Amino acid sequence: MKQFFKFMFASMLGFFLSLFIVLVITLVVISGLVSSVKSDTEISIQENSVLEITLDKQINERTANNPFEGFSFANFSPDRSMGLDDVLKNIKKAKRDTKIKGIFLNLSSIQAGMSTVEEIRNALVDFKQSKKFIYAYGEDLSQGAYYIASVADKIYLNPQGGIDFKGLHAEMMFFKGALEKLEIEPEIIRHGKFKSAVEPFLLDKMSPENREQIDALLSSLWSEVVSNLAVARKLSVDQVQEIADNFSTRSAEGALKSGMIDKIAYYDEVHADLLKITGQGEKEKVKFIALKKYDKAFVKAEKEWSNQKIAVIYASGDIVSGKGQEDEVGSDRLASAIRKARMDSSIKAIVLRVNSPGGSALASDVIWRETVLAKKAKPFIVSMGDYAASGGYYISCAADTIVAEANTITGSIGVFGLMFNAQKLFNNKLGITFDTAKTARYADIGSTTRAMRNDEREIIQSQVDKIYDSFVTHVSEGRGIKKETVDSIGQGRVWSGSDAVRIGLVDVIGGIQTAIDIAARKANLENYRTISLPEQKEFLEKIMEDLNTEVRSNMVKEELGESYRYYTNLKEVVRQNGVLARMPVGLTIE
Repeated sequence: MKQFFKFMFASMLGFFLSLFIVLVITLVVISGLVSSVKSDTEISIQENSVLEITLDKQINERTANNPFEGFSFANFSPDRSMGLDDVLKNIKKAKRDTKIKGIFLNLSSIQAGMSTVEEIRNALVDFKQSKKFIYAYGEDLSQGAYYIASVADKIYLNPQGGIDFKGLHAEMMFFKGALEKLEIEPEIIRHGKFKSAVEPFLLDKMSPENREQIDALLSSLWSEVVSNLAVARKLSVDQVQEIADNFSTRSAEGALKSGMIDKIAYYDEVHADLLKITGQGEKEKVKFIALKKYDKAFVKAEKEWSNQKIAVIYASGDIVSGKGQEDEVGSDRLASAIRKARMDSSIKAIVLRVNSPGGSALASDVIWRETVLAKKAKPFIVSMGDYAASGGYYISCAADTIVAEANTITGSIGVFGLMFNAQKLFNNKLGITFDTAKTARYADIGSTTRAMRNDEREIIQSQVDKIYDSFVTHVSEGRGIKKETVDSIGQGRVWSGSDAVRIGLVDVIGGIQTAIDIAARKANLENYRTISLPEQKEFLEKIMEDLNTEVRSNMVKEELGESYRYYTNLKEVVRQNGVLARMPVGLTIE
């Protein structure tokens, strides 16, 4: 009895201590959030200001309306990243802001996909039309950061720094060995010889067909990078390629000699040059304003306010059935947003922004149906981000016009079924056995506790074939291409945006602003405003819903650092089940 009370009191003490710690953390967080909200008031900009852009946080499609997104556990304060939407908006705003004399790119690395990087770079190219300066500085520059910096009038590099400019590589994670050790057998039914999404479960390296498509994809993506850098740095394509082949930029001296930067300098020397170009004295300070702070500054809009709207609907993340999470494309949530935009008479056109590797085939079809109905009602344009592949292309194919960046990864028109047989894991490793009672032959189809029968495999195969045929048919009808042609460029193969234009899967090379401009022209709009859908959840709702999930996720991110991507890949593997239209899990291009 004495021992009982000892454990009981210990448990109670632990509970109350945990409760107290959670309460303290919550109060600190809320205090930080309140401070953040107080600072959201409009700010004024000084004359001769310089917009400082760092881009050191993960760049998603939209700035999250989530108080715990990017929460810093180092100082218990919110540190939300800015979404691509607001990054582009503020660069465009700075272009017409007479108080902004130029942009200072203070870069090291950038956490974003290749298409996102391209859109930011293009926005900076457009900014230069204002005849304002862009200076760039880095202690060390990643390849993506340098690609953005390359638009600058002057690029500075720390004397001890370098540029990680050495070409692109693609890496895939394979799970065959792990599954064999665990005695888990994957049950895979696919359609399409290029459907590499299933290879990580069957092989320990790329198949010849997969390597063929990955090599072609990398070649296309790299060609775009090299040609743009050649123009920016006034070099030939061959010279840029030679620089990458020799890794000449690994030191500041090599970067300068190769013509990839303009000056080797410390930060204070860059600061002195910025003082000169802004017309300030050498003992003064440059009037920097951070991008996040500049977001709160008012600058008169280019066009008058209008009640006529273009709806920009965001489809970012894996496609799943139901509402989904904030970082997923929930079929119910997205279909509802498209339906709302279709039925709202003040919305004159729709732009669907797709940044998705795909997911559930059924969920993709639910969304596709709403896109067909929307297209009949008003101009319907698709803008593709980093990925719009497999299910991501499925929900795009019905559009009037499809816009993608040259380095967008798209296509992957293919379907596969994936299930796991864990009978040997349970029996041999865990000592667990199962016995089943059922009322019909197929009541337990898809069970993970036994191998799949041939007749069950035939049923799943027929489902996969049927969905693939629907996929091909939808693409054929949406794009005006013969089914045979779609099948020949489909079969799960991925394409770059530039190659997708060549084969008819994409119409125009450009970013989201290009898509909005096309939508405005098709709707005969001169004055309009854009609205974003689906609507993000309210502040208090997000606190109640996401406190535990978001905090836990960010703790893992902080702990794992760059290895976090492997953790997410493994999580995604666990979620893979059923009939899917998706790109490979664990494919990384950098």
